[in-house]
Amino acid sequence: MAGKIDARLAELGLELPAAAAPAANYVPYVVSGNMVYVAGQITVWNGEFKYQGKVGGDLSVEDGVEAAKICALNIIAQVKAACGGDLDRVKRIVKLNGFVNSTPEFTAQPTVINGASDMMVAVFGDAGKHARAAVSAGSLPLGVGVEIDAVVEID
Repeated sequence: MAGKIDARLAELGLELPAAAAPAANYVPYVVSGNMVYVAGQITVWNGEFKYQGKVGGDLSVEDGVEAAKICALNIIAQVKAACGGDLDRVKRIVKLNGFVNSTPEFTAQPTVINGASDMMVAVFGDAGKHARAAVSAGSLPLGVGVEIDAVVEID
């Protein structure tokens, strides 16, 4: 039986990708006590790279927002794996750290990362409200436009 968060995802017309395996010597998440620390999630959707390039150059702000949404869905997929498939265990999205591969003059990193922040609130309601950082990066792994990591409190 699907839980309330799975039902909310369906109501929003959202599907989660497969939780990606790590690409190097790290794990995709660590559960310590009641906290889940999710490794940086990039703009890969079920193995296919999306939104590669620099925001403010190759990518528009709107592209960046869509890239951040993909990162958010990848984070949720990792949290679901960490919770044994039960997203109803999420008590709070505590923090997101957003990195935007952007041109030197680009200054709308917070607008880009809003794509992920808005997704968390849409899916988890008040429990999705979080602290965050939204910073520029000179480059990101494999040329993706956005990378986001997360800290999540669970039951």
